[in-house]
Amino acid sequence: MPIKACDHVPSTIAPPHTLKGCEDCLKTGDSWVHLRLCVHCGHVGCCDSSKNRHATRHSKAEGHPVIQSIEPGEAWMWCNTHEKQVG
Repeated sequence: MPIKACDHVPSTIAPPHTLKGCEDCLKTGDSWVHLRLCVHCGHVGCCDSSKNRHATRHSKAEGHPVIQSIEPGEAWMWCNTHEKQVG
């Protein structure tokens, strides 16, 4: 069954601010497991498997519900509002 997009997915995906790593972890010298892109503004944060969970923190703090994996070979999106994969 195909995964359907929700109305939170913007028509244009914001480009990532950086591809070097989690923006917040880079500032503090911390590490991450996987990277996620805020499709609304381009913030790059670490995944929920990382100890700081910066992508989810950013999503909730900024009201930007959809994040996208930017790991090689992955392009799925997740809506934090609906708590489901949306693309």
